[in-house]
Amino acid sequence: MSGTKRVDVLGETCPVPLVETRKAIRKSSPGDIIDVVGNHPESKEEISMAVDELGLELLDIEEEGGNWTVKIKIPEDR
Repeated sequence: MSGTKRVDVLGETCPVPLVETRKAIRKSSPGDIIDVVGNHPESKEEISMAVDELGLELLDIEEEGGNWTVKIKIPEDR
């Protein structure tokens, strides 16, 4: 059964957002969606690159008022 997990890294700087995102990925099951919410610009880019390197699906990057949300999907075949 897939679900959505939220990783709140607002106010955190490198490397915390990437580390917390990787922890959530390791604990996730195929089909899960992970919403990573933060406001450190460099972390948003690092997370996006890590998603690509790990073969995950980057669903969306939303930005509003200096905050961003990176939506990641764990592939069904993982």
